[in-house]
Amino acid sequence: MEEGDRNESTTVAGKCEPIAIVGLSCRLPGAAGPDEFWNILRNGESAVSEVPADRWDADLFFDPDPTRPGKTNTRWGGFLDQVDRFDAAFFGISPREATSMDPQQRLMLELSWEALEDAGIVPGDLRDSATGVFTGATWDDYAALVHHQGPDSLGRHSMTGLNRGLVANRVSYFLGLQGPSLTVDSAQSSALVAIHLACESLRKRECTLALAGGVNLNLAPQSTVAASQFGALSPDGRSFTFDARANGYVRGEGGGVVLLKPLSRALADGDDVYCVIRGSAVNNDGGGDGLTAPRRSAQEDVLRRAYQHAGVRPVDVQYVELHGTGTELGDPIEAAALGAVLGAGRASDARLAVGSAKTTVGHLEGAAGIVGVMKTVLSIRHRELPPSLNFVSPNPDIPFDDLRLRVQDVLEPWPAPADRPRVAGVSSFGMGGTNCHVVLSEVPQPGPAEQKRFSQAAPLITTGLVPWTLSGKSDAALRAQAGRLREFLASHAEEQVGLGEVGWSLATGRTHFDHRAVILGTDHADMMA
Repeated sequence: MEEGDRNESTTVAGKCEPIAIVGLSCRLPGAAGPDEFWNILRNGESAVSEVPADRWDADLFFDPDPTRPGKTNTRWGGFLDQVDRFDAAFFGISPREATSMDPQQRLMLELSWEALEDAGIVPGDLRDSATGVFTGATWDDYAALVHHQGPDSLGRHSMTGLNRGLVANRVSYFLGLQGPSLTVDSAQSSALVAIHLACESLRKRECTLALAGGVNLNLAPQSTVAASQFGALSPDGRSFTFDARANGYVRGEGGGVVLLKPLSRALADGDDVYCVIRGSAVNNDGGGDGLTAPRRSAQEDVLRRAYQHAGVRPVDVQYVELHGTGTELGDPIEAAALGAVLGAGRASDARLAVGSAKTTVGHLEGAAGIVGVMKTVLSIRHRELPPSLNFVSPNPDIPFDDLRLRVQDVLEPWPAPADRPRVAGVSSFGMGGTNCHVVLSEVPQPGPAEQKRFSQAAPLITTGLVPWTLSGKSDAALRAQAGRLREFLASHAEEQVGLGEVGWSLATGRTHFDHRAVILGTDHADMMA
């Protein structure tokens, strides 16, 4: 990077530099990736289930009396399948070290790799680059399980394997990244604060790319018992966000990662941009009725700061993905703050739509912010607002009409005027008072230079006999890759999937391992054969 680039202004046309989201990955209850997550959101499905038998004995820890010490008032949660599975050899990790690693470290490795591939970037090409890693994480369930077995369970890999800071550092080490690398813990707002910090680091030119997100795995009953004893969990195993039945949240697990770069660079590189982050803000309640009691004035302040930073008028926002835990105290305060800042000045027939992904997959706590961002990005991409679940009776403590708010409880086209871009906000609040809000909008139309770049690339990827190149670190991995491509075609049978574009991405945006194969064809039938 030239010295002049380092001193370049971080503002564009008087506003902060927009940050482009160019890659996505997630692993959530009922969803192995963004496409599956969008499907369950769009279809209004719940991914909440009873505690799997291979986690812990729910009967042993359950008691409907929430005051019983050592007990939880719920059997429900949002859980991942096969959370114990990990391809250690793929990441150059020995089996012995892999067993000593917190599965949150493993999950972050997988999600980072997938986000890079989704962006068409070969992970190995980033070695020695100024790429940053910013990860939100709060719980240490795996460490608790290991320590419960006594000192003899600790070995030479325990110090690194159980250290939460290495959730981010492990990615930087594996990929050889030299940008900032840190794990953020601001309680439930951790992942969204991580995204905020990543954007600021990009604007300051501390890094040129950034992987940002969060992970959360509920591996031990103790963390669920602690949340229940605190009074946070719904005995119904549902998050009734903004509903009269609001009585707590249901815990969820998983994680997600977004790949970020300055919008100007993304457009110059011809990237497929999902949407842009226009601005963000972070603050703290700074006191109030109690350590964990939310404060309306602080929430209003973080909203105003975020939209000022983004250069966006609050009245132009069409949707907000709520923190929305479904708690008796928190929901009315969040609604009041939204109404004061974003509801003011709206017509009665143009109320702000709000919703919460927690009603679908549960509250991922330290990773909740990335789930909210993922849902909003996909909604902007598909130009639809999916339903927020469990909303039947409006909370009587929330004056929806006066606040100009409405809960998005059905699938609808995105309510954006024809002459305005789609604009949304995402909120996340930590129980210690650290509040974060991020402003997202759809991608600006590319200028003539970018359009020319796209048109020049098109003939290279859309004509002739199409090769699909596959590779893996083993024969089994190669066959698994072929199976995933076949599933992709089958699930997109009614769409006009560009076979040439898929072939181009496989050839130029994936790592080429030792076990390889090529599929040749001219149509879907050839590729499915």
